[in-house]
Amino acid sequence: MSQTGYVHSLETFGLVDGPGVRFIVFLQGCQLRCRYCHNPETWQCGVGQPWTADKLFQRAYRYHNYWKNNGGITVSGGEPLLQMEFVTEFFRKAKKKGVHTALDTAGQPFSMEPEFLQKFDALMEVTDLVILDLKEIEDDKHRALTGKTNQNILQMATYLSDHGKPMWIRHVLVPGLTDDPEGLKKTGAFIAGLRTVERVEVLPYHTLGLFKWEKLGIPYTLEGVRPPSEQEKKQAEELLGIK
Repeated sequence: MSQTGYVHSLETFGLVDGPGVRFIVFLQGCQLRCRYCHNPETWQCGVGQPWTADKLFQRAYRYHNYWKNNGGITVSGGEPLLQMEFVTEFFRKAKKKGVHTALDTAGQPFSMEPEFLQKFDALMEVTDLVILDLKEIEDDKHRALTGKTNQNILQMATYLSDHGKPMWIRHVLVPGLTDDPEGLKKTGAFIAGLRTVERVEVLPYHTLGLFKWEKLGIPYTLEGVRPPSEQEKKQAEELLGIK
């Protein structure tokens, strides 16, 4: 019987979440409460549009002619690791058709517990690329930013590196919050120690999701924080070791 997943939205021609043209599935549910989140409506678990893995892959595969040699499917969120078994079945169907698969994750549910690792390893067998969001290297700052520890997230990055899994690393740059030079240097040093990172990206903070916070009645604590300048973005890239 096909697994059912809860989907927030679909994007048929994504160009930034993985190589080439991507069909992107945004799943519902996230345990992080990032102060700059631009999709707070994805936080709640167990809601959204139910899809079976079969039906969702049939929908995605309609677009395969646009993927050429380097496109494919990306599953994002919310947090896709909260629906691992659904994503695994969906990706298995993709790999049977030779489709490139990417997982866009913040890593928060990751655990070295055997029960979790068994499911995670099964997902990694059918995942070609992991796009991992490293929000903050210092644990106390990460807790203040997201409400959760980052220890298991850093552990996941190391685990992926040790198991030869290709990664892209992303960092959202928020002036006065995630742009501390020492923190960026420390993040860069951590990334440099990972053996399978293919790309590091700095994503500038923006306020395009602010209206969603207002609509949901959630207090927005970054009122008045401006997006970073191009020069600030370049400085952050240098501190992270991006060539």
